[in-house]
Amino acid sequence: MEDMFSRLPDEILCHVVSFLPNESALQTSLVSTRWRDLWNKAVVRYGALEDINGVIVEFLAHYEELHPLKHPRRLQFHYGENDEEEEEGSVLSASIAANNKILLDYGKKDPESERHYYELKFKLNENNPLPFPSTFLIKTLYLKSVCFLTSEAVSSIVSSLQHLENLKIIDCGGLESLCIEFETKLLKLTILDCLQLKSLKLTTSKLRFFRFRGFLPRISPENHFNLADAMLDFRLGPSCCYFKTQNFDAALLTIKNSEILTLCEWNFKELIWPSISPQSGSFIFYKLKELWWIVKDGQSSEALVSFLKLCPVLEQLFVTVDPESYSTPSLFLNQASKYTELENLKLIKLMGFTRQEDEVSMARDLIQVVKGKPPRIEASDGSFLQFLGSDLREKIKSCEHVRQEKEITQLCPKHPHMGL
Repeated sequence: MEDMFSRLPDEILCHVVSFLPNESALQTSLVSTRWRDLWNKAVVRYGALEDINGVIVEFLAHYEELHPLKHPRRLQFHYGENDEEEEEGSVLSASIAANNKILLDYGKKDPESERHYYELKFKLNENNPLPFPSTFLIKTLYLKSVCFLTSEAVSSIVSSLQHLENLKIIDCGGLESLCIEFETKLLKLTILDCLQLKSLKLTTSKLRFFRFRGFLPRISPENHFNLADAMLDFRLGPSCCYFKTQNFDAALLTIKNSEILTLCEWNFKELIWPSISPQSGSFIFYKLKELWWIVKDGQSSEALVSFLKLCPVLEQLFVTVDPESYSTPSLFLNQASKYTELENLKLIKLMGFTRQEDEVSMARDLIQVVKGKPPRIEASDGSFLQFLGSDLREKIKSCEHVRQEKEITQLCPKHPHMGL
């Protein structure tokens, strides 16, 4: 029979479906291509670059009016040289996804945009009235491939997001300076592959989750906060040649109480070890349970062993060898530390090693600081290394390998920089 219902205009279909419970409304996307396209429909607007701010704010402010279903919706804003007849040019895609999330993505990059560096400043003022309906609460903002969005435009958008908890900035090539001033709410901050970033100022007090991948910028925490999960993937090295130990001291205090930490060996050797007093035991990562360690191929395990002596409750250790990682030519001056043995270490996972003898040598050095039952040690090829008295060799039994591999998989969380 002819499906008259699906031939109704989009506005009427949306209105009808809006009376359904959320789960039932979502299932309508599986009925046919016609219904699936209805859910993926985008609002298309045209204008100039300077109109971006107003268009996005209008889209957010009228979201409930335009889309009563409250499901993922998109805005396509064409700006620059293009018009309604010419689809080429620059396109900004703004999506309102599930879990109160905003995603801003530039579909194309201006080849000249990398030459125009800019700053972003996020500032929230709780005294400012919301321009959006009170029921519309954005908790996540996702900025991707933003090449020349002005600081004023982003600040205007973010200043209204008083309930923002999660901010992600990814692949913004021209970003040189970033200032984030959130006095409340913001819990998670992710900055990935912004390779021109040289300065990061954080004025926030509740940040618990921080992940960074790129060159090490000058990080300035204006308020004290304790990170529970910190990914400091600075394997590309420092952003400038005049970086000194004291430039990292403020950031070091924010990771002291972390439970999960990603760190590069050069970062520890150059910026952390010279600032602490290992002999007195005054600086200890006494909550750290999971460590992700990034090292350049061919480096010794001396620095890692020294760091492990500062982590008395460590349970899991992941070591990744990256031949392209930055390394320091200076010698590492080892010193004794208060803690010398680990009692809770259950797992050591080695990744990126190209020679088995290097893995065995690394494992031998690491188990010297382990007290009690030896941890399970997984090699780069998925095999397992086992203790035989004071010796250590590769475990070959396939049935045991499969059983332990499942256990390891359950233990290992997903980290984006590790490819897991």
